[in-house]
Amino acid sequence: MDRPDIDPDPLRQIRVWLDAARAAGEPLPHRMTLATASADGTPSARMVILRGIDGGLVFCTDRDSAKGVELATNPRAAAVLHWLRPIQRQVRATGDASEVGPEASERYWRSYAPDAQLAQAASLQGSVIRDRAALERRVEELRRQYPGGSNLPRPERWVGFRLVPDQVELWEESPDRLHDRLRYRRHRDGWAIDRLSP
Repeated sequence: MDRPDIDPDPLRQIRVWLDAARAAGEPLPHRMTLATASADGTPSARMVILRGIDGGLVFCTDRDSAKGVELATNPRAAAVLHWLRPIQRQVRATGDASEVGPEASERYWRSYAPDAQLAQAASLQGSVIRDRAALERRVEELRRQYPGGSNLPRPERWVGFRLVPDQVELWEESPDRLHDRLRYRRHRDGWAIDRLSP
């Protein structure tokens, strides 16, 4: 991995690696670890789906979930993408995350399959529930109300977030463990790129 071979824009480079992973048959190439922290700095991480690369890394969630609440009080976040195909690669990104706005959230909502929309609308993500049966009953109520899941309105609490990185690191495996690491850092109106020791 040499600097002339990578895109000077890290978001375009992430898209190149994502496309390569998808083409090579990587299972779930859009899975992404998202780390947030509470106002007092307590970290938490979970897997989410990268919904798009649009001025940043876009993911969707319930605004009232733990990650939504944490981002409202502390917008700093980190994300990791990792693939084994066509070669083991990792991307780390850190920056501020904020809501994408209702029109973009609506667009992402409409990209979900009807069953996924039903599940999202029925669930108050992370809240305590009596039992699974109560959740399944709520899904069935919505299914009757919106046959086939069609025209199910996006819950106002369900939104997209965009993590706009100020730092991105590319890591590529080398069999001799002299792995390649390049780091992008925001610098004025562009990006500075440094090579890091593995």
